[in-house]
Amino acid sequence: MKILKYLFLLLLLSFIALTVFVATQKGFFTVERSKVINSPRATVYHYVNDFRNFEDFESWAVEDPSIKMSFPEKTVGNGASFSWENSEGKGTGITLQVKEGESIHQKISFDGTDADVNWIFKDTLNGKTKVTWKAKGEMSFLFKIYTVLNGGSDKIIGTMYEKTLVNIDKNLDYETKTYAIKVNGVVKKTESFYIKQTFTSEIQKVNKNARIVIPKLIEFSKTNNLYTSGKPFIIYHTYDTKTNLAKISICLPINKEISTSAGSDILAGKLNSFDAVKTTLKGDYLHTNEAISKTTAFINKEKLVPDLSWSHLEILTAGKLDVKSSSKLITEIYYPIIPKVKPVVEEAPVYKSEADPAAQRTTTDPAVKKPAVAPPVKTKAAEEEDSEF
Repeated sequence: MKILKYLFLLLLLSFIALTVFVATQKGFFTVERSKVINSPRATVYHYVNDFRNFEDFESWAVEDPSIKMSFPEKTVGNGASFSWENSEGKGTGITLQVKEGESIHQKISFDGTDADVNWIFKDTLNGKTKVTWKAKGEMSFLFKIYTVLNGGSDKIIGTMYEKTLVNIDKNLDYETKTYAIKVNGVVKKTESFYIKQTFTSEIQKVNKNARIVIPKLIEFSKTNNLYTSGKPFIIYHTYDTKTNLAKISICLPINKEISTSAGSDILAGKLNSFDAVKTTLKGDYLHTNEAISKTTAFINKEKLVPDLSWSHLEILTAGKLDVKSSSKLITEIYYPIIPKVKPVVEEAPVYKSEADPAAQRTTTDPAVKKPAVAPPVKTKAAEEEDSEF
């Protein structure tokens, strides 16, 4: 019994000593890791800027099968948030500030441990991106014990950051390189009524603007008891690669023609039916230019005449609001063309004598039939005459 008492006392003293030691340790931590990602800066930024992607690249989320993440309506940009819980506790994340394409500032909390997190994105050679990930915060008492027993906060958090950056690189490499382009050929695009917002945008920001505008159009349709009749689409009135600007209308198709009140920033319109060359892009929007080039090549090869009164139309069959994986995006591109006019071939008239009652018609005219030629009727005398030869 004495031995057990001594062992218990030893364990108690060890625990007290550990508690005192941990209590005297600083609770603040700073961790920083960097990695060059083999994807363009805009792609990396948009991927990290959407909390929905965290469950695919955060190492602690990928490696923990018990984790459950919850996402509100807003997961991108300022004010975006998410939450999670697992067998060890609960956590939250919120985006405090973003600088388009350059940096993201977030606040992450997990069971009493709070951290200010900053992502910094910089271009490198060959279209790659250097990502620097910094965290600064204060640990809970339990997390301090955990770090003391496992090599310190820099080792524990830093290892998670290193694994996460590798996951980002691997995931983006797959998502951006997995795509398919198919030129479907000449089609007739049917007419459609729609509501829209029209403005000028930088070309690379069109799809970002679409993610902002489309929810507004959907809310407008619900408020006014309208029914959507298809997927959102973007009309490119102009598309200038030299200035990198496009005049666009972001549209939501509806079931009937309407009029909007004066001063409304949401207008109504009608898309008339038109002939077009349709191309389907499955994959990241990065490949849109390649899809457009293949469409143009098809138009030239088939000697079609493009309608230059406007640029083209894109239907977001599966957009960023529908799927989070870039490889699963589907965009239908319609390039307007002028319909081919089939020439009417007229045959040269066959002139006949005016005495011929059929002189004014040709035998090829479907209204004129050739007179049937009756076989000669032979008399008995004629038969006898023929038999002489």
